Amino acid sequence: MAAPVLSYEDLGLIQGEGWLFRGLDIYVGPRDRLALIGRNGAGKTTLLRCLTGQIDPDKGLRTIVPGTKVVLLEQDPDIGASGSLLDWVLAGDDAPAPHEAAAIADQIGIDLDRPAATASGGERRRAAIVRALAQAPDVLLLDEPTNHLDLGAIEWLEQWLGRFTGAFIVISHDRTFLRRLTKSCLWLDRGTLRRAEIGFGGFEAWTEKVYEEEARAAEKLDAKLALELRWLERGVTARRRRNQGRLAKLQEMRADRAAMLGGPGAAKLALAKDQVRSKAVIEADHVSKSYGERPIVRDFSLRIQRGDRIGLVGPNGAGKTTLLKLLTGELPPDSGRVALAKTLSGIVIDQQRKLMEPGKKVRDVLAHGGDWIDVRGHKKHIMGYLKEFLFDPAIADAPVGSLSGGERSRLLLAREFAREANLLVLDEPTNDLDLETLDLLQEVIADYEGTVLLVSHDRDFLDRTVTITLGLDGSGKVDIVAGGYGDWEKRRQPRKAASKPAPARPQRVTPAQAAVKLTYKDQRDLDRLPGEVERIEAEIAAAEDALHDPDLYTSDPARFADLTKRVADLRAEKHAAEERWLEVAAMADELQRQAS
Repeated sequence: MAAPVLSYEDLGLIQGEGWLFRGLDIYVGPRDRLALIGRNGAGKTTLLRCLTGQIDPDKGLRTIVPGTKVVLLEQDPDIGASGSLLDWVLAGDDAPAPHEAAAIADQIGIDLDRPAATASGGERRRAAIVRALAQAPDVLLLDEPTNHLDLGAIEWLEQWLGRFTGAFIVISHDRTFLRRLTKSCLWLDRGTLRRAEIGFGGFEAWTEKVYEEEARAAEKLDAKLALELRWLERGVTARRRRNQGRLAKLQEMRADRAAMLGGPGAAKLALAKDQVRSKAVIEADHVSKSYGERPIVRDFSLRIQRGDRIGLVGPNGAGKTTLLKLLTGELPPDSGRVALAKTLSGIVIDQQRKLMEPGKKVRDVLAHGGDWIDVRGHKKHIMGYLKEFLFDPAIADAPVGSLSGGERSRLLLAREFAREANLLVLDEPTNDLDLETLDLLQEVIADYEGTVLLVSHDRDFLDRTVTITLGLDGSGKVDIVAGGYGDWEKRRQPRKAASKPAPARPQRVTPAQAAVKLTYKDQRDLDRLPGEVERIEAEIAAAEDALHDPDLYTSDPARFADLTKRVADLRAEKHAAEERWLEVAAMADELQRQAS
């Protein structure tokens, strides 16, 4: 192991009446790629500020190799007082060289001459990235770097960090971002810090092992006390397992929707059935919208049914918010028609987080100061409802201003999900949320009986949540794809590779699109893939059995890491095999239908 360039020994910080964390030992090697993970309010941002020296802790020894440059990309830097974004980027003793800033700005696509006061959240985030990266850091600390970035900027940042020769620690809710970049995990949990030499792909398996070990230790304590202390940890583990079942149900819903979205034939006939039509809550018929000479939406048609989960994706400025307003009736189209069901009533949770007054208590926000909250027609005690949203019930009388940004966002979700509505509109809901809250949000959306319209740049969250993806590219064309971000990416891939000799990645074929005979390879895949999926499932089970050894992580961390990676790889292989089998099975079904 290389000698650390930055470390802290016995780090401790008092916050309020007690320790936020204490006894932390942290070291950063010269090429470390570390994911810092923990619940909202655990102290992740504060820990990064301790590492930079911005905060003096109550105890601990900070050591840094002379000449090492540590740069923090803050989650919400104070930019507004500057004249232009460029003024802010080049201000201060640690400002980057102007030519370095200009080079990074050109790559990430930001005009730094924009007035800071009128810059959007995405433009401010890009400016903050320019300032941080252009300083040529040796250690880069990133606090939610993907917030407010569109997919193109996120992918660019991933590529830049992949080439970065220094070390970085990143706090992020973006699972795809973490999986692609990190090699080690720091887990800040209940005031202590654990480290595992595994990438984020192995994080959940590792933490469940830790929880299982703690549960066995807790059995020696008073049973009632142990239960009260551990309700949250055990609930999180169970939630992850339930969400695996919800993902299987989501795949079935996507397959059904793929059939309805197919070309002429059986799918179109199915859409025309009264039963399907009666479920429609929003119907867009040849809708177009332009601003001046620029088309935003061109000739867009879609029937949205009760229970659909619609994800809107695309670059910033491509028209996602405009399409959202068209679909909800907030904005009239230039041509075409949008019809809304008379019974439709919606909740809008927007990315500006127009939340509650900081001086109000949590109890005031949720239950008007009382003990009971009306949750979609059912009375629930505020303490139990707070637990459902991963809060310690003791915060019921805490002021909203004392909560972290992520906790405030979670409180907003708790308040809004209690209301009666059959349409839920979410604009960038994942910003500021920790990973466990994202699992919770996935669960709540999956169980929601109404329709969901969701704008997000979180690729993993879209893949886990939506049944249909509407992809905008800024030209006015809207791709309608059954599935999540990954399915839309497959649709885009042939366009990206149009000038290249490499073949396009395969897409899922719906029954109505299958009008040719099965090739030899198609038939072979149709015959062999069910057995292949069973084989992969058996290998996953065997690897997971080995991971259940409670002593494995401490006795053989290298094998633990290998097995964790093996499980992740096998799950990806299984997903690809299932997707291919669905494709050829749909083709075979269509051929059989045509023959009959």
